[in-house]
Amino acid sequence: MDEVEATYAAVTRELLLDADVDVDQTPDGLLVHGRLFAFLDGVDLVVELPEARSADLRRRGIVVPFSGDSGGPSRNWVRVADRELWSELAREAHEFVGEPAVGRES
Repeated sequence: MDEVEATYAAVTRELLLDADVDVDQTPDGLLVHGRLFAFLDGVDLVVELPEARSADLRRRGIVVPFSGDSGGPSRNWVRVADRELWSELAREAHEFVGEPAVGRES
């Protein structure tokens, strides 16, 4: 296992072992309530973040936009190269994707 895979495995293990976190690991990536929030793509972690947070991180050069199969960059999905940020941003992605949609709880 190389350093990238080891870091991804550590982040995954951290999320799976947290009793308050409802995370599933699949071949496609990490899911919360059946929705993808993070996955490994090559040597980068790809996460879905709130639009404002994603824009801020892109503007500061901390992340780059992720372009999926559709070809164009996504406004919320970003690539994270700095492995020291993977745990923090994976948790943020989990919270963002795992939140119930506004108006669907009433």
